[in-house]
Amino acid sequence: MLWSLFKIVLFVVIVAALTLGAGFLMESEGGIQVTAGGTEFTLGPLQSVIAALVMILAVWIFLKLFSLLIATLKFINGDETAISRYFDRNRERKGFQALSEGLMALASGEGRLAMAKASKAERYLHKPELTDLITAQAAEMTGDQKKAEEVYKRLVQNDTTRFVGVRGLMKQKLNAGDTNTALKLAERAFAIKPKHEEVQDTLLRLQAQSADWGGARKTLNAKLKHGALPRDVHKRRDAVLALSEAKGILDEGKTIEAQEAAISANKSSPDLIPAASMAARSYIAQGRSKYAVRILKKAWQAQPHPDLAAAFAEIEPNETPQERLKRFKQITMIRPDHRETKLLLAELNLAAEDFPEARRALGDLTENEPDTRVLAIAAAIERGEGASDAVVRGWLARALTAPRGPQWVCDNCKTIHAEWTPVCSNCQSFDTLSWTTPPQSDTVLPAGADMLPLIVGAIEDKSDTKDTAEDAEIIDPDVTDVETDPTVEPAATAAETPESPEPEKAK
Repeated sequence: MLWSLFKIVLFVVIVAALTLGAGFLMESEGGIQVTAGGTEFTLGPLQSVIAALVMILAVWIFLKLFSLLIATLKFINGDETAISRYFDRNRERKGFQALSEGLMALASGEGRLAMAKASKAERYLHKPELTDLITAQAAEMTGDQKKAEEVYKRLVQNDTTRFVGVRGLMKQKLNAGDTNTALKLAERAFAIKPKHEEVQDTLLRLQAQSADWGGARKTLNAKLKHGALPRDVHKRRDAVLALSEAKGILDEGKTIEAQEAAISANKSSPDLIPAASMAARSYIAQGRSKYAVRILKKAWQAQPHPDLAAAFAEIEPNETPQERLKRFKQITMIRPDHRETKLLLAELNLAAEDFPEARRALGDLTENEPDTRVLAIAAAIERGEGASDAVVRGWLARALTAPRGPQWVCDNCKTIHAEWTPVCSNCQSFDTLSWTTPPQSDTVLPAGADMLPLIVGAIEDKSDTKDTAEDAEIIDPDVTDVETDPTVEPAATAAETPESPEPEKAK
């Protein structure tokens, strides 16, 4: 509004200034006297201004005609393109002006105007490598995907614009969800420009989604080679791809190759928990338990995890609970204050039926970090020490409504996964899963579930009376079966042995 008002005022001021100037010249005396061939010409002030303008126009026309004469002489002397070049200069000026206006319209979000200017520029310039690019982007801006695809296909046919066309088609297929075609286009774009970071990332993501682990490792090496990836990040992601490749080989039944691939993945990134577990099992299968222990201890130092404890238990599957408790000191002494170490010791002592020691190992986790696993172990300890059913049910009822504890969570979209995968199942991000406690549980509990601990607590208060058993029977059937509720996580496999059936019953 203000800009329009300013333009109107400026126009009025210019017209008024010209009018005043013309009036001043009309009223002023004097002028210019010109003598030519004995004839004297006297021009007034206004006539002098007009004569000067006419002279300037005459000079401009003379220069244009002179340039045309020069071009004609060159043409006569054998330069066949001299005259066409003379006329093309004006066309180029108009064409580049239209091209500039098209770029400005594209930058300002005016897609249809940009397409019109690009079409005009094409008529003057005949440079489709410039105008088609503006047309394609403007068509995408206006939602005309068919037009954009048509233009991108024309760009593919030109050597200088082939990469731009392939990349544009790739992005269109990605937006449409056609990942198979997008993968082929990404491979083609990568072959044209292997240093292009966006194409590298897109190709790597698509290869990981399609389980092309070998191709993904080649793409990852290219990113390292061209300086698009730090070396430490490359080592980590290469280990993830090697581990995924090992799992694929194992699914095909090639056990030896899978074992070698898992060991290679662990060497690349010793702190990658799935790789450490798989590599340890590979060494166990080869009868090289010493190497398995070394791998698991190193991984436990980086991050204690139940999978590492389970793999450590598989080294000696037939040992007694007491022997296992003694052997596990090799890793429980590494990070004794970590919550996973405390939970592991509690489970091992449960298997050995040393319930007071299990309670001491559990420490203050029931108050400070009460998740499902912690509370289930506390319930098993109470059962082992001979507590009443009401007390055990109280702990298990708390476990029903407690957080699930650390899980595999995507750092990008916070999706929870039951097991580790190289690619998030929700956002398709690569290598974004971390073993951490999710911000909140995604489990939807039935109405009134939060009252379960209070209900069971009320029954526990009546446990000293003679009709304790009768009172316990009034609990809802769903609550009384809480001991077998599948949502309560069992103790780690490290505490499960054929010689110790008591912990199984405690679960």
